[in-house]
Amino acid sequence: MTKRRGRTAYTDEFRREAVRLIERDPSQIATVARELGVHRETLLAWWQRTQARPDGPIVAPAHVLTLEEENRRLRQENARLTEERDILKKATAFFARDTR
Repeated sequence: MTKRRGRTAYTDEFRREAVRLIERDPSQIATVARELGVHRETLLAWWQRTQARPDGPIVAPAHVLTLEEENRRLRQENARLTEERDILKKATAFFARDTR
């Protein structure tokens, strides 16, 4: 396990071992997660990905994370541009009022 920007990066081997532990008894997800120091929802997601594609990767595809980051960036940019537009509208109305 390594820390990365406030998040822990687990090795693929660690994830597979965690999934193997809950495959014995899926009702013990919360217990296993607590023992391993992993959030219950994270462990459940790993298990579900393994069920869907046993030979596939356990982690979410990188492009999904990239799209989420881009979406967040675009929302921030949209908010900034909307604020700038509103300021310019108010300035235009102010100066148009002075010229009369």
